Amino acid sequence: MKKWIGALLAALCMVTLLPVQAAAVELPLTSRAALLMEKTTGQILFAQNEHEKLEPASVTKIMTLLLTMDAIDSGALAYDDVVTVSANAAGMGGSQVWLAEGEQITVEELLKCVCVSSGNDAAVALAEKVAGVTELFVEQMNNRARGLGMDDTHFVNPTGLTAEGHVTSAHDIALMSRELLTKHPDIRSFTTIWTDSIRNGTFDLANTNKLIRRYDGATGLKTGYTASAGYCISATAEREGMELIAVVMKGETADKRNADAKALLNYGFSAYALVSAAPEEPLPALPVTMGEVDTVALTLPPDALTAVVEKAQAAALERRIDLPESLPAPVRQGQQVGTLTLCSGDTELMTVPILAAEDAAGRSWGRMFTDLLKMAVFAG
Repeated sequence: MKKWIGALLAALCMVTLLPVQAAAVELPLTSRAALLMEKTTGQILFAQNEHEKLEPASVTKIMTLLLTMDAIDSGALAYDDVVTVSANAAGMGGSQVWLAEGEQITVEELLKCVCVSSGNDAAVALAEKVAGVTELFVEQMNNRARGLGMDDTHFVNPTGLTAEGHVTSAHDIALMSRELLTKHPDIRSFTTIWTDSIRNGTFDLANTNKLIRRYDGATGLKTGYTASAGYCISATAEREGMELIAVVMKGETADKRNADAKALLNYGFSAYALVSAAPEEPLPALPVTMGEVDTVALTLPPDALTAVVEKAQAAALERRIDLPESLPAPVRQGQQVGTLTLCSGDTELMTVPILAAEDAAGRSWGRMFTDLLKMAVFAG
């Protein structure tokens, strides 16, 4: 099994995808930095000042949500766990849900408070529940960021409140947004809430992300604002099986920020499509020479069959399979034996390795001797 996993990972590294040209068009954006990413492939479709280090404000909370959901998935935390609010959490300024010291509230309701109302007090309460103290949680935030390749990022707190050295970039926000959506799709049950309540219906919540109501297919994700950060957002939406992540930083107003996010999403949905490279018919078994078996089954890397293409190309896709007439034994499971190429006209869009789905051992001396005897008998 370990050899098969290793071979599969090596095969994934062989996938060749023609990169979509980021920022190939001019969009009428007013915000300082922006980036558009397709979620499944991680391909960047548009970028503007995407690596500039800027304050993210409450968009920071995407990482807070990611670590909380990680803890839930690992079993260290549960939605119905009860959190006792500390004085530290209750004392947070900025946007809040007015948690009181000593108040008891579930992890699920705290997630709702962060995703819908962007509560700083709720974010700190979650951070303390996950890591014990906010300092350790912030250390986890930065470790997780490094693991995702967020090289423009340094977190100082779990809320996004203004603090010296608390910065990230549009590129890095897209990375952590993608991680949250792909690893924890259940987060959408919180980020798509328009209005709700906590404390048995006595305290109302309204989503700070107005695109949830005003943009078709919106799935989230997080807004942010401080006087120094300006208006920020990681806006996500899904149409026809393709989910896009539009990041906007340092917008001039909430309306201009939202307009920029919509412009990015509209561009992505109008210009691109998500397609599968998988052939319509199953791959044929490949003959094996000098093996214990006559043929070997073939397969494709399951996580490398999706590509983002321009819609004009999607209408005329072809799949070219290149395989040898036979394979000499031995054949190892996961061994690359050919290629599948996704083409649009003369343009190659994507090349995927075709793999052996099983081992095919070389023919033993005993088997070869028996075969020779059979040949001699039939020849006589």
